[in-house]
Order: sequence, then structure tokens, then C-alpha cells
Amino acid sequence: MSSPSPTQTEPTQTEPIILSPSYRLPVALAIAAFPLGALSLWAGVPVFFFAIFLGIQAATLRLHFTATALDLYRGQTQIRTFPYTDWYHWEIYWPAVPILLYFREVNSIHFVPMLFDPKALMQQLNANCPRSKD
Repeated sequence: MSSPSPTQTEPTQTEPIILSPSYRLPVALAIAAFPLGALSLWAGVPVFFFAIFLGIQAATLRLHFTATALDLYRGQTQIRTFPYTDWYHWEIYWPAVPILLYFREVNSIHFVPMLFDPKALMQQLNANCPRSKD
């Protein structure tokens, strides 16, 4: 009788953590578009279409937190990878009502709308990325 291998009994640490989508921002923008559209059609229509765009992005994009990098996927296709070693700083704007993730890498800065579970995102960022490098 053989004993189970360690990979069968111990959880794998190499599995990425995939964040759930959050539709709060697109829905809030879509709702805000109606009163804005009542005031000015030129303001309401673009906000509504932007809300639809963000809803589609929330439905198709996924963040995968691996041991070494944050990977961005559309469906099963990896679009971009952001190694944690290249990160200088990150910030979630309006923590009480999170709407935007900002992070700075060695060669670029990024602004990401909050299309993911904000609590899980904050937890993974704290666990994997330094808040600031001096």
C-alpha cells in the first residue's frame, strides 16, 4: 500500500489567485448617466457608453496574482504581466468607495478602474507588493 504523494495532500502554493469581477463601478456609472442625460444628452450618453465598456471589461478581464507577478488575462489569453520586483508604489483611490487602482513600475505608471473585488485586491496587493520603495 502506497502513501499519498505530498502534492495530493498539501495545497499547491504555485496556483494563481484569480480575483472575482466587480460590477459596482459600471453599474454606478450607468445609473448616474440617466440623471446626467436628463440635464444634458451630450453628457449622459458618453457616460452610459463608458459604463457599458467597463461592464464588458469587468466580464472579460481577470487579474491573476502569482508568486512573482500580477498577470492580466482576457479569457484564457494572457495580455500582460507585471513582475512585483518592478513595482515602486501602488494606491487605491477612494478606499471607502474604491474606484481606481494606481501603480507605478520602473518604466511606466498604470491606472486601472476598480473592476475587481476591492477587498481581495487590497489583500493580494498587501501580500505580494511593497507599498512603496525608497
